[in-house]
Amino acid sequence: MKTALSIAGSDSSGGAGIQADIKTMTINGVYAMSAVTALTAQNTTGVQGIFEVSPEFLAQQLDCVFTDIPPDAVKIGMVSSAGLIQVIAEKLRQYAAVNIVVDPVMVSTSGARLISADAVDALKRRLLPLATLLTPNIPETEVLSGMKVECAADMERAAKAISDAYGCAVLCKGGHQLNDANDLLYRNGETRWFNGRRIENPNTHGTGCTLSSAIAANLAKNYGMDESVERAKAYISEALGAMLNLGAGSGPMNHAFALTGKYAEEAGK
Repeated sequence: MKTALSIAGSDSSGGAGIQADIKTMTINGVYAMSAVTALTAQNTTGVQGIFEVSPEFLAQQLDCVFTDIPPDAVKIGMVSSAGLIQVIAEKLRQYAAVNIVVDPVMVSTSGARLISADAVDALKRRLLPLATLLTPNIPETEVLSGMKVECAADMERAAKAISDAYGCAVLCKGGHQLNDANDLLYRNGETRWFNGRRIENPNTHGTGCTLSSAIAANLAKNYGMDESVERAKAYISEALGAMLNLGAGSGPMNHAFALTGKYAEEAGK
């Protein structure tokens, strides 16, 4: 069985972060592992607190995973400080990690800032050059490219600039700010648009985490980059389309919409 590692923060409400990653990777057919960068106290209405692990403890987690069950892909999400970023970069190099998908999480869906200013600089210098694929949303694309992104042409220019700067593929996520669910993949000097269908579901908590984890899972299974993105977008569309409605704010998707069988049955079925 192929394996994938999520290096990210924990979401106590289960819709994003490590919890979303593990659910997504599992449903997408790989064995999921985790290295927790921070605990968060959050729910569908927002982030109330962040408790970061020490760089030393993060290093221990990574050593334990890589020396026992080496991952076929690595997804990196919320990393809120420069010290943690340095440890991750060192360990990825030490263990020659492959299929590294970086979701440069900077702001939560509810608007909470999740990364310090010095961490953004460390992210750019140490981690992004190791990535196979970056999956920024529009605000993150603007930060990483230094450009204002207001249309599809801007997305193409910014994605190229980021790819040229860090030597990796870039999936620039359009989201509802520009063109609904249309995302742009730029790699090896070529662009490809992935058009998504509009789903009238306000519960989008953890969509970025879920998409990047699904891509990592598919890369772990030896799908090519284009097909990995295509399959991941199809998965997230169905997860949103399942119309799960939990919580008072922007709720989670049903990551396990495809989970069926006797162990999933409720009493009386």
